[in-house]
Amino acid sequence: MRLLKPVAAVAAAAAVGSGVAVVAVHETSGTSSSTTIITRTVPAPSPVAATSSSGLTPAAIYERSVGGIVEITSTIPASGSGGSTDPFGGGGAETAQGTGFAIDDNGDIVTNAHVVAGASRISVRTSDGTTASATLVGSDPTTDVAVIKASSLHLKPLTLGDSSALRVGDPVVAIGDPFGYTDTLTTGVVSALHRTITSPNNHPINGAIQTDAAINHGNSGGPLLDGNGQVIGITSQIYAGSSQSGNVGIGFAVPSNTVHTIVNELLKTGKATHAFLGIYPQTVTGEISRATGMPEGVEVANVASGSPAARAGLHGATGQSTVGGAPVPTGGDVITAVNGQPMRSADALVSKILGLRAGSTISLTYVRAGHTTTVSVTLASLS
Repeated sequence: MRLLKPVAAVAAAAAVGSGVAVVAVHETSGTSSSTTIITRTVPAPSPVAATSSSGLTPAAIYERSVGGIVEITSTIPASGSGGSTDPFGGGGAETAQGTGFAIDDNGDIVTNAHVVAGASRISVRTSDGTTASATLVGSDPTTDVAVIKASSLHLKPLTLGDSSALRVGDPVVAIGDPFGYTDTLTTGVVSALHRTITSPNNHPINGAIQTDAAINHGNSGGPLLDGNGQVIGITSQIYAGSSQSGNVGIGFAVPSNTVHTIVNELLKTGKATHAFLGIYPQTVTGEISRATGMPEGVEVANVASGSPAARAGLHGATGQSTVGGAPVPTGGDVITAVNGQPMRSADALVSKILGLRAGSTISLTYVRAGHTTTVSVTLASLS
């Protein structure tokens, strides 16, 4: 059986190290005769901090959460099959497996967009072995978030927590179906915050949570829970080094605050739209500023061709330095303010842009070679 493992480049190399690869947590098989493992209104994120003194044990979190977590199996027509049916039952299709979790009493289930991408059929299986068909409500490859619906199931909804309350070192639990081993629990901590990973359609997902909780193929779309049993992220990708294999203690989750926003849009309209500036941002911290001479703010690490940023004349990085043992792009314009509001981090800039509508015109201030310039930029739509 031939396994194909999609590899996505890291959006900003300095986020997790130069030249590293991030693997979407799923696998697909091109064979037609085998089962393959791939590897909106919801309540607002709870303001309860992840490190509350009333934190639960992993066993308690598992007991209260597993009833809302499902295994997802997607049937994907094989490329070039033309919809033909194999007379021996293969159908020229691939089978994809991932994880999802309920968010309400209506059968709505959140997972990763890449788990259900291109699926002609979707089925789910609960922890007690009940199976049901599901339909796609909406998918957003830009944030790797999707919602499916299995109306016939009565699942226990999980609660979205506030990912902005997380601290490095906070305990976390991941529950999913790695390699088809259903309802597997792994434990760890928040290893780092504000990472940047790359979405299935090659756009940066900022604010990703890094964890050492074991995440493997099949965990895609499953919940990453904090010490209170609240979902603070969707497990989405793993760093696998040059081996591109399983867990090495570096996994990434899409933060729950992003999930909350996107899920609400998907439930309302079936799609999510994003105001689009067209840059890959890199935070210039005080340490980086002192080492490189760049002002503090948000460096433009790269500019997407034909984007609003490109049309406004913004320049991306031209070189690279090492600061604190990590590679840092240098030479790009450094954004210091949007509409007069100071921008001190990539996450702040991304949040600002996402909070605006496509077609909005913003005033963007940046520094290039010591000179400050303010330009007007009209944001495009990215759906």
